[in-house]
Amino acid sequence: MIVAERVLNRLAEQDRAAEQDVAAVVPIPARVAGRAVLLLPHRGEAGDEAAPPDDYRTILAIVRDADGPVQVRAVGARLGLDTSARGRLEPLRAKMTKLVDRGRLHKRGDGRFTARS
Repeated sequence: MIVAERVLNRLAEQDRAAEQDVAAVVPIPARVAGRAVLLLPHRGEAGDEAAPPDDYRTILAIVRDADGPVQVRAVGARLGLDTSARGRLEPLRAKMTKLVDRGRLHKRGDGRFTARS
């Protein structure tokens, strides 16, 4: 009887530990301006170039290689995307805006992007 209690207690401890591990990995839901969002940590400004995924590094390289501020359409053309319809560039615009939010790009008032120095 005592052995069975010990086994059950140990199994219960393992279940609680597994639940805590899962809870630590799941993003925390929050509300911002009345909308549900997930809180994700921002990367520090001192992050290395290897931190963003490959597609983000490619976008950063294109903007840095440009002679001046670039439009999303020009970056899309360099990536080989269909630039004939504006709606097809929205995922790219979202990625570039995310790079602005992370402090890696700067968005000018005219909608063009430049690299942060």
